[in-house]
Amino acid sequence: MSKFAANLSMLFTEVDFLDRFKAAAEAGFKGVEYLFPYDYTAAEIKQHLDANGLTQVLFNLPAGDWVAGERGIACHPDRVEEFRAGVDKAIEYAQVLGNTQVNCLVGIQPDGVSDDEARKTVVENLRFAAEKLKAAGILLIAEPINTRDIPGFFLNRTEQALALFDDVGSDNLKLQYDIYHMQIMEGDLAPTIEKHLARIAHVQLADNPGRHEPGTGEINYPFLFAHLERLGYDGWIGCEYKPQAGTSQGLGWLDSAR
Repeated sequence: MSKFAANLSMLFTEVDFLDRFKAAAEAGFKGVEYLFPYDYTAAEIKQHLDANGLTQVLFNLPAGDWVAGERGIACHPDRVEEFRAGVDKAIEYAQVLGNTQVNCLVGIQPDGVSDDEARKTVVENLRFAAEKLKAAGILLIAEPINTRDIPGFFLNRTEQALALFDDVGSDNLKLQYDIYHMQIMEGDLAPTIEKHLARIAHVQLADNPGRHEPGTGEINYPFLFAHLERLGYDGWIGCEYKPQAGTSQGLGWLDSAR
């Protein structure tokens, strides 16, 4: 049976962030994920996890100035030291919160930086992060993202990401497969998941178009959930979607999927 985690950066946004943990538990979620924990102390977040019986599933490495439009700095050659400091910060939080994986958003390729230079920087940064996290008992994951929502994002396709991971050469780096992003960029979801299942550590979902909950768009989620079950996928599925008409009103899909 699939394990679904509420993405608190997109669900239950009608209440303050720390109150979303309770809302997620009351809605039947057993795990939570979100973009970043760094606006709060790890102890604050841990208190809300424990009070609501939730597993901390995932958050991202620090990703630069999010409000200003940055979406990661791993491909920025001039910000390697900032990236490395972010790895240390993420480890501090993960060890308190108990989550065993963190995601790296590699970022938008900077103007004036060649493809080769950006790729080399990403490889070196992921290699550093993978080994540092491995020593702390934490898995590093990274994801391709569609170029419609984030133009210029450096990683866009499954095969591109896995080829880059091969160059990193770490057994502590796996793929975050976001169904929504990959439907837009390449389709062929079920065969791709099956082909690369051993390298997928985390799955995220939203329907397309609109990035709303399953059942609002073109993706056959009942088939995909059954497909993941048949394949023996035992990781979490992060619900990273924009509710079409309120989070609670749109959770009917979850009852039928569990």
